[in-house]
Amino acid sequence: MESSQNGCDESHKNVLETMKAGMLLRKVKSRMWKRQRHYKLQEDCKTITYKSSWAINSYSTFSISDVEVVRDGHQSETLLSVADEFPADRCFTVVFRGRKGNLDLVAESAEEAQAWIQGIRTLMENMENMDEGTKQDQWISDWFLKADRNKDGRMNFKEAKKLLKMMNIDMNEEHASYLFKKADKSQSDTLENEEFVEFYKMLTERKEVLELFQEYSSDGQNLSQCDLEEFLREEQLEGESSYEHALQLIDQYEPSDTAKMNHCMSIDGFLKYLASPEGSIFNPEHQDIFQDMSQPLVHYFINSSHNTYLMEDQLKGPSSVEAYIKALIRGCRCVEVDCWNGSNGEPIVYHGHTFTSKILLKDVIAAIAQYAFKVSEYPLIISIENHCSIEQQEVMARHFREILGDMLMTTTEDARDSSELPSPKALKNKILLKGKKIESENLTGEVSDEDEAAEMNKDNAASESPPTNGKEVKQKLCKELSDLVFCKSVHFQGFEHTLNSSKPYDMSSFSESKVRKYSKESGPDFVLHNTRQLSRIYPSGIRTDSSNYCPQDMWNIGCQIVALNFQTAGLEMDLNDGLFSQNSHCGYVLKPEILRNREKCFDPDNPLERDNYHPLQFYIKVISAQQLPKLSKKDWCIVDPFVRVEIYGVPLDQTKQETKYIENNGFNPCWNETLQFTIHTPELALVRFVVEDYDKASRNDFIGQYTLPFTSIQPGYRHVHLLSKDGTSLSPSSLFVHITITELQTTGV
Repeated sequence: MESSQNGCDESHKNVLETMKAGMLLRKVKSRMWKRQRHYKLQEDCKTITYKSSWAINSYSTFSISDVEVVRDGHQSETLLSVADEFPADRCFTVVFRGRKGNLDLVAESAEEAQAWIQGIRTLMENMENMDEGTKQDQWISDWFLKADRNKDGRMNFKEAKKLLKMMNIDMNEEHASYLFKKADKSQSDTLENEEFVEFYKMLTERKEVLELFQEYSSDGQNLSQCDLEEFLREEQLEGESSYEHALQLIDQYEPSDTAKMNHCMSIDGFLKYLASPEGSIFNPEHQDIFQDMSQPLVHYFINSSHNTYLMEDQLKGPSSVEAYIKALIRGCRCVEVDCWNGSNGEPIVYHGHTFTSKILLKDVIAAIAQYAFKVSEYPLIISIENHCSIEQQEVMARHFREILGDMLMTTTEDARDSSELPSPKALKNKILLKGKKIESENLTGEVSDEDEAAEMNKDNAASESPPTNGKEVKQKLCKELSDLVFCKSVHFQGFEHTLNSSKPYDMSSFSESKVRKYSKESGPDFVLHNTRQLSRIYPSGIRTDSSNYCPQDMWNIGCQIVALNFQTAGLEMDLNDGLFSQNSHCGYVLKPEILRNREKCFDPDNPLERDNYHPLQFYIKVISAQQLPKLSKKDWCIVDPFVRVEIYGVPLDQTKQETKYIENNGFNPCWNETLQFTIHTPELALVRFVVEDYDKASRNDFIGQYTLPFTSIQPGYRHVHLLSKDGTSLSPSSLFVHITITELQTTGV
């Protein structure tokens, strides 16, 4: 077994050496664009550089930490387009996190392709398996390599000053010189690796954490198990089990074996605990499935995408199968396909009457079949917008049946007569189609098109749809496709009608403007409607740039399928990611009881009138930030950060407050400012932390954010681990805060 392990390690070592030596790979952007580039793994084993043969000094880079997955073979549209030219065993695709485009590569041989595929996968696995301490050491080592310009394994003071600028800190030169000399134990006027680590530790000393540590330490040197238990009970508000938990934390996070034996925690262990998932603001118990998944589908918020096939805007951007894969990997549980007649009898998917590119429906279904349940085992809904002829609808039906097979969930008439939709638990690993359905008594069914498409064409001034002379376009519906539909699309005819006549399997689509109109006119009726039926909300047709509306307004009235343009970063997607960050990112979040109750209607505009009204006081002491990312590559440009805390929820809860800004310090700014909020409906509130770079002359620049449900917040001293605009990690960037939540005393309410 050991020799096998050694052989495996040797194999990995050889692969990494091959990657470090560099290799010519062909970068493919299209059937016409194929260029050779020299790819090379850097000594840090986490950065890959590449440049063209004619480039002398300029090169591009990407980090292994930015890679989501490596796919071998023809698993991208680009590589499929050159499949006749390059065999699958020479091809691979590097898929990046966030919204960065894929990198399609072709090696000269199958062996060379495998070396890169296995090499990148090994490096990714190594990074994922690192504990926080090792990651921090790796991070320090990276800075050392960046600062050591002449690559002699030493760093002089001039290089150290450059390093401080690179690390986003404008430190007093005299103080920096003092720390440098203190770390230079060999008195050589340079720092070697271990001396640099010492210099870094002095630079990064967390005075605010040290003060907290000493406040609870009996001897000023360590936290005994009793000391730590007191901290957990008094500050982190842990209950009876905090004494046992203290010992568990010491075993898990204390680096010193001696301290562990004595059941003590050093300052290093305390820091490791605070930076860990247990010390995060997000309650780790909510990382797993913790909600009841056996209630009817109608009782859940469902992570939903609009125009899922689009990578960019809705007029001329590319359509791509990759867009479906990315949405599914992000936890999306409702995707949209716009189906149109294609050539050779094959239905296509694109944004009709626009210049967006076209993809084959069968390729979309194949990608959905492969990725539907990679992240979540709970049901996936495919919302069909059908513009096809009867002939191509028959092809659609065949593709859905043959490609999805047993995953496709259909219903009998008896099942459709039941009083409730099935639960997510009952529908595990099932795919549900939502679309028009022929009534059993009318076998010649018609498609009057989705309400959505009609409204989009009406809204969209740029639309090139042919004139209909004011008449509604009627289109025949194919029985084979109708029989596969699980959720029937129905035109909304008013709340009274749906209350008396609609069935649980019926679903209406609403534009964002219609939702606002109905919720303003009769909010409680809309809430009641959403306790019985699924509602799908989509962006207005005038959002041709694929911008998004605020989903919170729709969640406040219980709308389940609030569809957003996943390809567009910003506040709206931050809120969506924040809501669905709980419950194991499974894409289903149980609605609060106030939005499931069919007897007493909740009015989001009047939360004070609800039963069991218990407002909360929410205090956030924003203490400090750590290692904020540098926004400009210019050495002299240091950020002036400030923190804004935003509350999203019912209208009465929507508010924001911010700290002052700190000049020239993105490395370890300290605020020690307390922001205070009253939360009237905690069950619906989301909290968004935003860090920006203050600029008095122009718009402030975004640095990072983190959004989470109010109900998932842990009290006490916590770290907020910041995310980029794309929702990817900015590690080790974080905020250090103290959270207090108390009941607000209400009199006469």
